[in-house]
Amino acid sequence: MSPVRRNGARRVLRGRRRGNAPPLPDYRAADVLQAAGAEVHLAHPLGVKAFACRRVKNDEKDAADLADLLRMGRLPEAWIAPAEIRELRELTRYRLKLVQRRSGFKEQVHAVLAKLGTPVTCTDIFGVWGNTWLDGLALPQPYAGKVALLRTLIGELGSEIAVLDAVIADLLEHHDGYHALQVLPGIGPVLAAVIVAEIGDIRRFSCPAKLCSWAGLTPRHRESDTKVARGHITKMACAGRNGSAAAIGGV
Repeated sequence: MSPVRRNGARRVLRGRRRGNAPPLPDYRAADVLQAAGAEVHLAHPLGVKAFACRRVKNDEKDAADLADLLRMGRLPEAWIAPAEIRELRELTRYRLKLVQRRSGFKEQVHAVLAKLGTPVTCTDIFGVWGNTWLDGLALPQPYAGKVALLRTLIGELGSEIAVLDAVIADLLEHHDGYHALQVLPGIGPVLAAVIVAEIGDIRRFSCPAKLCSWAGLTPRHRESDTKVARGHITKMACAGRNGSAAAIGGV
């Protein structure tokens, strides 16, 4: 039941989701407005973060302030990714989720072996030799059943990840940037696909410095009068984007 105030009015529950309604997809409002012929500007949430510090904050005041910033040319805008980039991000980020789940299952197998005091005699227990070694272990129940189930789930997730790798490689087969990135040492097909998906159109950055700033690789700078303080890199990609830095770090 919904909580009721003393005056009898029902309190509206605030939050990111209400009831069992699913979350709205990204860019849904922008797509609807663009389809209706409107010129859409997407405000960057970090650029308008100061709105939350006002004593009076509501939709009317927010809309008026955003309109004023746009009129003066000072609205901090975020890039509206086209449909093909969003589809690629959907694949790369979903692949990241599967890799994280698979890693969690592998950690559980190691935890079971550690709990039983079983010494691990191979480097990778999920490789060819490692699987043979696991097959030969005589573990008591219920640990044997748990390890068997975890190994099945790891294999299923590995198959799904391989399918995603093939689909992503097929989508980027004729992408020049995807192949150019793989020339760099340490960047393979997976990381190259993540970089292409998160950056999108590289031409939206007028210089390398702006790309580095967007990615959060530039140092913090605080200056007042003659005092200058520089800190660590901003890592703004971690806070300002939907898991772009996490996707790059988790492949």
